[in-house]
Amino acid sequence: MCGIHVCVSTRSFKSPSDDLQQLLCSRGPDHTGESHVEIRIKDGHSYWISAFSTVLALRGDHTTAQPFIDPSSGSILCWNGEAWRIGSESIQGNDGQALFELLMGASSAQKSNTESTVAILRILHAVSGPFAFVFVDKIHNQIYFGRDRLGRRSLLYEISSDSTSLHISSVADPHSGSWQEVDADAIYEVSFEADPGLKSRDENDGLLSLSFASICRHLWEDHSAEGVVFPLGRFNRAHPSQGQTLNRQTESVQLLRRYLCESLKLRILNVPLPPGSADGHGVRVAVLFSGGLDCTVLARMAHDILPADQQIDLINVAFENPRVVKAAKNSAKVLDDGNEVGVGGAGHSAPAVTDGSLTGDSPFESCPDRGTGRKAYQELQTICPDRCWRFVAVNVPYKETVAHRNNVINLIRPHNTEMDLSIGYALYFAARGRGFASTNAQMTPVAYSTPARVLLSGLGADELFGGYTRHATAWSRRGFTGLLDELKLDIDRLGKRNLGRDDRVISHWGREARFPYLDENFVKWAVECPIWGKCGFQSSVLAEPEIPDLEPGKKVLRLLAYELGMHSVAQEKKRAIQFGARTAKMEVGSTKGTALIS
Repeated sequence: MCGIHVCVSTRSFKSPSDDLQQLLCSRGPDHTGESHVEIRIKDGHSYWISAFSTVLALRGDHTTAQPFIDPSSGSILCWNGEAWRIGSESIQGNDGQALFELLMGASSAQKSNTESTVAILRILHAVSGPFAFVFVDKIHNQIYFGRDRLGRRSLLYEISSDSTSLHISSVADPHSGSWQEVDADAIYEVSFEADPGLKSRDENDGLLSLSFASICRHLWEDHSAEGVVFPLGRFNRAHPSQGQTLNRQTESVQLLRRYLCESLKLRILNVPLPPGSADGHGVRVAVLFSGGLDCTVLARMAHDILPADQQIDLINVAFENPRVVKAAKNSAKVLDDGNEVGVGGAGHSAPAVTDGSLTGDSPFESCPDRGTGRKAYQELQTICPDRCWRFVAVNVPYKETVAHRNNVINLIRPHNTEMDLSIGYALYFAARGRGFASTNAQMTPVAYSTPARVLLSGLGADELFGGYTRHATAWSRRGFTGLLDELKLDIDRLGKRNLGRDDRVISHWGREARFPYLDENFVKWAVECPIWGKCGFQSSVLAEPEIPDLEPGKKVLRLLAYELGMHSVAQEKKRAIQFGARTAKMEVGSTKGTALIS
């Protein structure tokens, strides 16, 4: 994980502001570097390129400095990512260095602009893993930048008000308000000496344009190209025939386990010890842990992969929500008075009160995710007793939420809705990883901050396996046609989800989120898997007497959880993070998630 910032100016070299540098350094605390290069073109004009990088060292056996610089040509690479593979080759050592060497070979002086562009794009298309980058090809006076096709790393851009500079950055400058997300559907190419023979397969649509250079975008998937390859697979729209049902004997359950295991191995093996760790038995990996199905399956499978002496932290976040606390007090008062009417008045009961979760003294322990988290933690301890599991209860008082509000708003920019803020809060404090920890050997909670720099997230499973309520709704209204349409829509917009926002918030604490369900090979298998191998939506389902009736959404994952011994987790219902941690609607219950932040 790194923080990157590149400024292209028609006037002078420009470093990021002090505040922006501080945000970038929070992402990469291990190294800070800056480089400058001047591009002079044939008509005499000059362009000043300033590149600033910070590094969180997670690959190789030492900290590798950035930006990467080729002394002979002046070419520069700012790299924020994890290239697990390039083509069929797994990357040993530092992935950024390996990629830079390949890019320099592709941009050699012996190649024309057109040949160099084709070669560079071919290399970038071969990268498997999350990334955002800026590559300055000084030899051909070109700049390339972009994000991986799933948008798992943040990259923003801003054009100055006088149109004399372009800024590209992992995070937005707090004092500048016109930043936008770089779309994850293409690689962008800035050309200072446009070659008439060099045309992008898709002309820039005008959303990103410069007065001083031409910009083309090269789509990750060009559907008009002959013989096009779909790295993320072709969506399987087949309907099940009679008798095709999903159960533990279905092949997809074992395939899910195999592909998820391979994805996890890439992401949790060979993680270096965090700085300050005294020995090799410390914590290297933590799980963003609500106790739900997706994250608990990751924790359970990580146990099978990691050495037995490595501890695993389970980070569970809960918030003091003053609106919910007030409702609980009102409910208690009503009950004390012997009145059975809920806080909503006659005929309008309050579900949050009647479920009994608010009757405890602690506003944190009454959060839904705290209850499911502790329950799943106990199940993990029972199934995997030889592993040291550490449950980290992150409790966030309302005053602390308010104190960090402006910082979270700056990090989620350019996103600016109440839903963005409530999700941002949950991820921000969870990634900080500071709370009260207990283990199977130390039951009494103690103050603790996780040293883990790798955080596993279960994001992606709902989109791939039909876990949202809207999938069940689509099935009930239009059968398999409706369900397949909804799943296809989710898969098509995976790269347009809010992963950039989440990356900015989580990485602020010098940690890296990794998404095993969004591995390219895993996504390709899930996309091509038939619907009856993923979901349990059927007109009639044959019951398996030895297991309970599982929900149809994400049923393949539920069956895997059951096979792994997580019987309770296999039956957990889907709950959005902002409701499970209670960051939503902290003050006004009628506030809509789509409302702009006030």
